[in-house]
Amino acid sequence: MKRIVLVFLTFLIFWGSFAQKKTIKTQKAPASTKATRDELKNALDSMSYALGVLDATFFKQQGMEKVNFEMMNKGFDDVLNGKSTLLTPQQCDMTVREQIQAFMRTKSQATIDEGNKFLAENSKRPGVTITPSGLQYEVITMGTGPRPVDTSVVKVQYDGYLINGKKFDSSRDRGQPASFTLNQVIRGWTEGLKLMPVGSRFKFYIPYTLGYGEQGAGNAIAGGSALIFDVELLEIVK
Repeated sequence: MKRIVLVFLTFLIFWGSFAQKKTIKTQKAPASTKATRDELKNALDSMSYALGVLDATFFKQQGMEKVNFEMMNKGFDDVLNGKSTLLTPQQCDMTVREQIQAFMRTKSQATIDEGNKFLAENSKRPGVTITPSGLQYEVITMGTGPRPVDTSVVKVQYDGYLINGKKFDSSRDRGQPASFTLNQVIRGWTEGLKLMPVGSRFKFYIPYTLGYGEQGAGNAIAGGSALIFDVELLEIVK
């Protein structure tokens, strides 16, 4: 989330033209009020509309449902006309960050609850070990080689699954092992691989707090997702 203040200010440009409206939900307009290209009279109209679409899309993806047009327009006018603002740029940045985090928590809560339920049941299975951080792992094959450390470059084969069994990533399917520095991946991997001697194959059950958090990863991994990885440690790269 880089330079969120600038993103938010560009978001204001589009909404500033709607000063008479108070509050709106970011949902598709009825067919009778659907915008047409004829409303774009000049380059400024096109740029303002484009900024509105891009920024509204971003905030809607974070879970925003309502906008107070009166206060948004006031913020826009205050900045454009050189007036004193009700909040400093730093306060604006913090406010937007806090609200987006709240939106993300609400959006991901059902996924978090589902993952926690799965992990609670999984922890009862024979052969599953739980670390103090909450990582669960299961030994498929125990190797005899050295164990990696945080700064080790490792070569692995792996399959990644959601808790519903859907595979979202696989080095085995690509036909080529993956190599990376251990401290540059998700925490569940960093912790889990340090438990594995070279030649081992473990199954990791990773809570969202040790995975991709409340933000998730792209379209494949929703925010708050618990993850399952079948990992084989092939070697520590010299």
